[in-house]
Amino acid sequence: MSGHSKWATIKRKKAILDSRRGKVFTKIIKEITVATRMGGGDLAGNARLRKAIDDAKAAAMPADTIQRAVKRGTGELEGAAYEEVVYEGTGPHGTLFLVEGMTDNRNRTVAEIRKIFERHSGLLGGSGTAGWAFDRKGIIALDKKSATEDQLMEVAVGAGAEDYVDAGEEWQLTTPPDALSIVLDALEKAKIASKGSLAFVPKAKKQVGGRDAEVALNLVDALDDHDDVQNVYADFELSDEELAKIS
Repeated sequence: MSGHSKWATIKRKKAILDSRRGKVFTKIIKEITVATRMGGGDLAGNARLRKAIDDAKAAAMPADTIQRAVKRGTGELEGAAYEEVVYEGTGPHGTLFLVEGMTDNRNRTVAEIRKIFERHSGLLGGSGTAGWAFDRKGIIALDKKSATEDQLMEVAVGAGAEDYVDAGEEWQLTTPPDALSIVLDALEKAKIASKGSLAFVPKAKKQVGGRDAEVALNLVDALDDHDDVQNVYADFELSDEELAKIS
């Protein structure tokens, strides 16, 4: 029995990993398709597509899967017509959420997202519910070994980065949305490896604890787990002590 139980556990773990990998692939394929449709299939002139393909390679996505996604975006292959959506909602303790997604069926997706909010003490709202609490920014991360602080000042800030912070093993830079690709190009020319994307950054963060913290984290996980959701942004943060309790 113990051998059977161990095998069953291994199979369950593998199924969970395969499921998570499949969800990651689904999100990246949608991003590649939409990025290609909006900016064309030429990597040199489409920074969004370059990043999506870099993400695909980092996730070990097969090359033929990447190519099919690009061809669906250019119209060479038939496929679902995805459109970008943004949902706004509230969570426990007045927390605010922005959810970026891609869907081929708005009615289905909004109904499912609404249910996720309601199951986790939240409420899906209309436009303006949460957007006012976030700024649109370019976010760039790079290994601290890749560049010194002086190089960041010279290359990144010189190219238009607004700020940078020490995030442990990484430098994290913020840029205005329209300067993201310019700063990334400057870092590439300086042979400084980096990754960047547009994101919603909360203007101020709320400290949450206890049951509210657990429910808020569960809401983030449930939203992120939905196939039509690309990114989840929230305006709360947890102390190290609170994280230790939950984990």
